Amino acid sequence: MKVAIIGCGHIAHKHAEAIRLTEGMTLCAVCDTNRITVEAFALQYGADAYTDAETMLGRKDIELVCICTPSGLHAGLAVMAAEAGKHLVVEKPIALTLADADAIALACRRHGVKCAVVHPNRFRPAIVQLRRALAEGRFGKLSHISANVRWNRNQAYYDQAFWRGTKAYDGGVLMNQAIHQLDLMLWLMGPVASVKAMTATRLRKMECEDVGIAVVEFAGGALGVIEAAATVYPRNYEESLAVFGERGTAVIGGATANWIRHWSFEDMEPEAAQRFLQETNRDPFGVPGHQCIIADMRDAVREDREPAVTAEDGRRALKLVLDICRGAGDEAEAEAASAAAPGSDNRWEETAI
Repeated sequence: MKVAIIGCGHIAHKHAEAIRLTEGMTLCAVCDTNRITVEAFALQYGADAYTDAETMLGRKDIELVCICTPSGLHAGLAVMAAEAGKHLVVEKPIALTLADADAIALACRRHGVKCAVVHPNRFRPAIVQLRRALAEGRFGKLSHISANVRWNRNQAYYDQAFWRGTKAYDGGVLMNQAIHQLDLMLWLMGPVASVKAMTATRLRKMECEDVGIAVVEFAGGALGVIEAAATVYPRNYEESLAVFGERGTAVIGGATANWIRHWSFEDMEPEAAQRFLQETNRDPFGVPGHQCIIADMRDAVREDREPAVTAEDGRRALKLVLDICRGAGDEAEAEAASAAAPGSDNRWEETAI
């Protein structure tokens, strides 16, 4: 399968490495509007360089395109690629507005191509075990879930490119960093019924929030707590996910949520739980998530099935971010969520979804 990449920034290297390591896939073309960047990238990975996406997409041998541009540019390029008959792997978030997410999905349906969204945390060994325990009903009736992203993105991070931290091209800590945790919450717990939230821009000079806190109620009745920050000093401190039920508790944490920190169930002796924890933590990273996404898309095309993380999955995570911003009174984000903002004074607001 011949693959192309549009956008040759930092994240594109993860896609290129994933393609290189995936059997039956070859990176044949890369595109970026910056000629120096794209030529260096093409030389590094042995691909043809383009500065015009339409020209590159005219190649009939390309079957799959990875969209790795700033988020606000995803929709236009993804629709163009779908119209050219190319399958899609779109970096997170799928888009910055629901209208753009819907345009991507519609273009894929009309032109008979598949679309995967890059939410690679689903493939982490600890998360796979957590999902299995939930599916088996080992937690019993669920009480609540908490998700924390306590990271550092300093001012230099936002200053290194014109689009970072902007509403038009990037978004804030919820859209750019915490959206992976929000995707996991939805994947594990199901749809959200209501949101209460606050966001603020406390320390960084940017258009969007650098810290956000939300409480959600899931359709099944369980509650969720979300904390996301790019303001933690002096470096990334913690990414964690914890699930609490009447017959079980599980906590996954670390600087990135890769390690099982606590695993306790009514149907499991403490010694067995400790052995399980040690075994899972022996290889906490497993196969890199981007490689899993790329390999799954290869198989989805071969088997004519939906990819593991669909465009609809990407839309759900996007909608939750927008609903949190709406609940916090961010009117600009609320417009993207296609609903009226309850207020702009950043007080706690409850929003029905």
